[in-house]
Amino acid sequence: MQEIVKKNQMLVVQGLHACHQKTQVLHGINLSIAPGKITVIVGPNGCGKSTLLRCMARLHKPSRGSVLSGSEDLWQMRPQQAARRLALLPQAPQAPEGISVSGLVRYGRHPHQGLLQQWSAEDERAVRNALQATDVLALAERRLDQLSGGQRQRCWLAMVLAQETPLLLLDEPTSMLDLGHQVDVLNRIRMLAAAGRSVVMVLHDLMAAARYADTLVAMRNGRVLAAGAPREIVTPALVQQLYQVDVDVLAAPGDGAPVVVPVASPGIADQANEADADSALALEL
Repeated sequence: MQEIVKKNQMLVVQGLHACHQKTQVLHGINLSIAPGKITVIVGPNGCGKSTLLRCMARLHKPSRGSVLSGSEDLWQMRPQQAARRLALLPQAPQAPEGISVSGLVRYGRHPHQGLLQQWSAEDERAVRNALQATDVLALAERRLDQLSGGQRQRCWLAMVLAQETPLLLLDEPTSMLDLGHQVDVLNRIRMLAAAGRSVVMVLHDLMAAARYADTLVAMRNGRVLAAGAPREIVTPALVQQLYQVDVDVLAAPGDGAPVVVPVASPGIADQANEADADSALALEL
C-alpha cells in the first residue's frame, strides 16, 4: 500500500469532448481528482456519467481534450502502462462461467504480467491482500456464481484492488444491492480512500453520493453543472435543475450530510386524503 500511495498523482480531465457515433455526449468537461479522495458523479440517465468514466478508463476515445495522470496523458500511454495507473469496475461485469473467486481476483494481476515476468510471490501477496481487504478470503475457492449479490460485488472489488493501481473507477458499484450490502460496499470504498487510493464513482443514489463523496460532481446533458463538497452544492435548486423534482434538503443527524427529501405534490396529497375519506364513509355505510 505504501508504494501505491507514493505513486498516486492527481488525475486531471481537461476540455473533454466525446461522441457516440455522430451525437456529442460530453461538452468540454474539466475535473481534478485529488489523491486519496472519493469523487462521485451524479446526474439523470443519459447525462454522460458512464461515458466520462469510460473516457477516463481509455475505453471510449474522446474527440477532444485530455486525461492526465500527473503530467502524462493516459491516452498516450501503452495499455499495460495505463492499466498500472487506474482500474475500472464496470456496471455489469461479466465473468467466465464456473470461475472461482480466487481465479477472478487473479485477473487483476494481468497488467503486471509479461513474457519475462510470470506469476510471482508478489502477485500472490497482492491477491491475498485484496481478498482480505474485501473480506472474501474465506470464499476464495468458491464459485463466483454460487455467491450472493453482495458477496459477488465484493469479489469484483477485490479483483480491481489486486491490480494495485492508485486510482479506482467504479461504475454503479452498489447497483442491484440491498441497503445492507450497499452500505457495506460503500464503507469498504471509504476505507480504501482513507488508505490512500483515489476513487471516482458513478452513483444514481443522490443521498448515498452526498454522504460518501469528498467531491460531488453533478452532470446534466454532458456538462458539469456543479462540483464541490456535498454540503456546499446540494441545494433544492440544483436537484430541481438535475432531475426536475422539488425537494427539501436537510442535514443528517450526526455528520450533517445532505439528506434529499422529495416534496409531495399538493394534488397527490389531496387525492390521497379524498380516498381516505371515501373509504371511511364506505365503512360507516
